[in-house]
Amino acid sequence: MRRCAWPLLRRAGLVPRHGGAAAAAARLRPVAAAATSSSSAGGDGSARAPDTSLFVPVPLKPAGDAAEEDVGAELTRPLDKGEVLKNLNKFYKRKEIQRLGAENGLDARLFHQAFISFRKYIMESSSVSADLHIILNDICCGAGKICLLGHVDDLFPFFLRHAKQIFPMLDCMDDLRKISDLRLPPNWYPDARAIQRKIIFHAGPTNSGKTYHAIQRFLSAKSGIYCGPLKLLAHEIFQKSNDANVPCDLVTGEERVYANEDARQAPHIACTIEMCSTNTPYEVAVIDEIQMIRDPARGWAWTRALLGLCAEEIHVCGEAAAIDLVTELMYTTGEEVEVRNYKRLTPLTVLDYALESLDNLQPGDCIVCFSKNDIYSVSRQIEARGLECAVIYGSLPPGTKLEQAKKFNDPDDPCKILVATDAIGMGLNLCIKRIIFNSIVKPTINEKGEKEIDSITTSQALQIAGRAGRYGSSFKQGEVTTMHRDDLMQLKEILSEPVRPVKAAGLHPTPEQIEMFAYHLPDATLSNLIDIFVSLSQVDGLYFVCNIDDFKFLADMIQHIPLNLRSRYVFCTAPLNRKEPFVCTTLLKFARQFSRNEPLTFDWLCRHTKWPLAAPKNIKELVHLEAVHDVFDLYLWLSYRFMDMFPDAVLVRDIQKKLDDIIQVGVCNITKLIRASQSAAAPSTAAVVSEDFPLSRTKRDTRAVSDRQSAKSTEALSIAAEVPGERRAKNLKAYRSATRQEDLKSHGRGSLANRLLREGLLTQEMLRQLESEWQDQHRNGRYGLGSKRDDQNSSKEMGKKKK
Repeated sequence: MRRCAWPLLRRAGLVPRHGGAAAAAARLRPVAAAATSSSSAGGDGSARAPDTSLFVPVPLKPAGDAAEEDVGAELTRPLDKGEVLKNLNKFYKRKEIQRLGAENGLDARLFHQAFISFRKYIMESSSVSADLHIILNDICCGAGKICLLGHVDDLFPFFLRHAKQIFPMLDCMDDLRKISDLRLPPNWYPDARAIQRKIIFHAGPTNSGKTYHAIQRFLSAKSGIYCGPLKLLAHEIFQKSNDANVPCDLVTGEERVYANEDARQAPHIACTIEMCSTNTPYEVAVIDEIQMIRDPARGWAWTRALLGLCAEEIHVCGEAAAIDLVTELMYTTGEEVEVRNYKRLTPLTVLDYALESLDNLQPGDCIVCFSKNDIYSVSRQIEARGLECAVIYGSLPPGTKLEQAKKFNDPDDPCKILVATDAIGMGLNLCIKRIIFNSIVKPTINEKGEKEIDSITTSQALQIAGRAGRYGSSFKQGEVTTMHRDDLMQLKEILSEPVRPVKAAGLHPTPEQIEMFAYHLPDATLSNLIDIFVSLSQVDGLYFVCNIDDFKFLADMIQHIPLNLRSRYVFCTAPLNRKEPFVCTTLLKFARQFSRNEPLTFDWLCRHTKWPLAAPKNIKELVHLEAVHDVFDLYLWLSYRFMDMFPDAVLVRDIQKKLDDIIQVGVCNITKLIRASQSAAAPSTAAVVSEDFPLSRTKRDTRAVSDRQSAKSTEALSIAAEVPGERRAKNLKAYRSATRQEDLKSHGRGSLANRLLREGLLTQEMLRQLESEWQDQHRNGRYGLGSKRDDQNSSKEMGKKKK
């Protein structure tokens, strides 16, 4: 009776007719061929092969006992799992099967994973579907026989069905390719394509007046939008417009300021570039710093503004290196580009000598460092000479930066020296006479998200050096040099090289594209969706996909929190520094409370940040205050996207202003904070710092810089003052050992003593004490090879006196 059911099942279509791999191939090849021809229909005639390592299999539980799943055993007999395993392994080794798998999207990696899951499913299931049970029974019982008995190749349809269950992307690969096709970004903005726009490129170096001319047209227009890279720049245009009686609103990620008291939108808007609207029509739009379209992280925002703004006139400002790319991009939209070139308004001279010593500083000097540690070190050395200095670096709040700039610019203020990072390259108007590069190497993040340490580019060097001798300031010309003599020649070479042309514009997947991906892959995580999107994405030579490591970091961090896809996407685009643990944990708490539908109130935020906060007593506390300021920024950013869940934006903005004032006090007393940090450090470390205080230098090939910067920021910055000292101590150890006797024989009047005196690290009183101690040791016959301990003790005492 059981065997009689077999032909009936065949006729009913429940079981495929056997015939080996040839029959299976005949049935499946048309599908594979259709998929191949469809996916290869593109600009270059070939589809991009997906990175299958990103395909995460969906878990499939083995089938349990069920009445309807016992049909196969009733019609045939229970399966011999030992025989089944042998035949499954034969199936896996068949070359024809592997080739069929490849034709259906299963490369070697996916084929192996799918087979392991398929085998596990069959072996661990107490019962399988009737058709699969009959095929397995036929293969096990009829190996080598003819008639109606099966062949291992007959398993392929079941295997492929299982593979598509655990890898659902195999069934919708064509749809995924279409969604991730980024080859025609101009078509994403139909409103902009519906009008004929006039593109005007204002090209020139820093301090050439290019942005000024664009802003004049912005102010004279009936309506306009200014798009800048920084909140400071947007705020500056907002102030200028309203001062010129042109009502202008300010729009940033964290803030909305209306020119009209009734909160009615003004015809002019100054915004950060990520916040520009591509649906609102304007007469004039200004896109500042267009060369940042190549930025690995933020370039997509410039691409979006350039292609999508609905304005009759688009005024683009930036380096001439971006002219060719902008022209090519506009060619794809059918728009022409008018180029207006500008020259620097004041002369800029590269000096033939380096500064070499902080004793040579002059009013109007700005020392540019590329790390906070060097900022702390240099600022303390300057104040040790009785000079006041202002300090500006990237993580300072905008208000503190403006106050430090105001202090430096004020002719009546005794502060005449500025110590800053490359944050001064844009966004601040500073009266600088001379730019001094403390180092010409800088840690950067490349397109792949990898950290690199290399010389600054010509574009970066020109952007920073160009801040000297600003037109309209008290200095009619600018100067640029280096701190160290052997860096000067390399800086001259960098500045003399042509700026590398901008080759490609950044792109970023939109929320709509990710939602369509999630529709096809509902079980994939957001991080995995983004990975697959980038893997399948196709771009032409004018574009590249921006780095998404920060996005993925946040996606993985909040993956376990139940959120809908759109909310999860918004949280992952939050602007925060993932190296700040306190800010990251705060985002995690925000997301968790958000998922419980519990509003994030002002009281909750005060408890979390322990507000009110006192003025910082050391560097570590200052860094924490900066992190708290970033947390307030994060709250405000989210409050404009989820108003009901973050309801207390006004109160938070009030305490953020108070925190800004507290941070300003800390920055004004930064030297005291550094001393306090050193006092709290280990005595031996403090002694090293006190003894060894020359300016730190970053070598091109050193690994110390990379390691230091990849460490956790709170730990690194809490001991910021001592890290450079430790590094210098190692570098100078051999030198001191060789020169100690010669310097002591000359009674401290050799080159080492002169250098220490010149740099303010050794006073005449300390020198006389060293001479006296050396003479005592010499008379007692104690100085020699056995006196290293005495020499070290002497050095420690000198460090304590300095401290």
